[in-house]
Amino acid sequence: MPKSQFTQEDDALLAALGVEVEVKKKATRTPRQERIIAGFEEIQRFVEEHGRIPSHREECDIFERLYAVRLDRIRTQEECRTLVEPLDHQGLLANEVSTDELDVNELDDEALLRALGVEKETSSITELRHVRPTAEKRAAEEIANREKCEDFEQFKPLFQAVQAELNEGVRITSQIRKDAGFLKTDIAQGQFFILGGQIAYVAEVGELFKAPNGQSDARLRVIYSNATESNLLLRSMQRAIYRDETSRQVSEPSAGPLFGHEQEEEDLESGTIYVLKSKSEHPQVKEHRDVLHKIGVTGGSVKKRIANAAKDPTFLMADVEIVATYKLYNINRSKLEKLIHRFLERAQLDIQINDRFGHPVIPREWFLVPIFVIDELVEKIKDRTIDAYKYDPKTASLIQGK
Repeated sequence: MPKSQFTQEDDALLAALGVEVEVKKKATRTPRQERIIAGFEEIQRFVEEHGRIPSHREECDIFERLYAVRLDRIRTQEECRTLVEPLDHQGLLANEVSTDELDVNELDDEALLRALGVEKETSSITELRHVRPTAEKRAAEEIANREKCEDFEQFKPLFQAVQAELNEGVRITSQIRKDAGFLKTDIAQGQFFILGGQIAYVAEVGELFKAPNGQSDARLRVIYSNATESNLLLRSMQRAIYRDETSRQVSEPSAGPLFGHEQEEEDLESGTIYVLKSKSEHPQVKEHRDVLHKIGVTGGSVKKRIANAAKDPTFLMADVEIVATYKLYNINRSKLEKLIHRFLERAQLDIQINDRFGHPVIPREWFLVPIFVIDELVEKIKDRTIDAYKYDPKTASLIQGK
């Protein structure tokens, strides 16, 4: 009777009964042999689960590729074959070796992992943790190590503005398709992308140089909305954008299609741009009354819109005078209003007033702009050339350029 089945108390009882306990000799194996057997048993479990032997193909899971190389090594080493043959109930040792030009006989475990493109954080090939497929490792190398952006505070307002503009529809995102011809040259300083779930800002583009393949390349400084940054190449960012199926390109600020030939859900049959002058006695208003105007867009009657101006903080809690109106047809009202307000944002009045309940309010639709500038602005919107101009508060005029 094997002794291993009994405790010391059992042994004493059996001895008192005159029963001889058979001492079973324990098989002794070296650590290397135990390791070989454990590795072979892992391969067997893989075969049982998947119904096939592990493959070397690069697209396979890293553990499958590791098992494939391990099996090849066991088949080619006599010591290993002899050790696991009694366990080979699946006939794994009978198949031909397919090493994919990898000299598995000459590789120790760490070298084997390196050859497979795996980073290893353990001392045993049977205790792998935190391993990454080759494709993922290469992608990480190309994106480069992201580090904390020490001067993120100077970029933070840019990300906040872009996010607000995306929410308001002033900017849009578009899918990037490789077959559509997205090139390295399409990545320029000042551009925004969505990459890896973060907004990415191309803060700097270094000098061009010749890459080993003869093509031009440059080093980039890219800031991410999670307060990190990376220093990567143009071609590396292009590849990262291609690999990320959710990547998007963020458009430049624009109101989008203001006018259309076909009416859309948000379009109106007609709309009116209105310009108002305030009769408020607020010191800031009195000081700039001649050039201070509220500009808005409505699809209804302007007179009805201003009927309760004296009770509305939007109108500075005072009556207003209609200075000008401009009729437009088939417009997207919300986009048009956002375009005008963004175009004139540098001339926006900075004022705070209290509503009728005493709550502070900061009106956003009042601008220090002469009426003749507003006339010119509307004409540029009508002829669709507004994108080529900007407002210069110093000269109180529209000038060409961005």
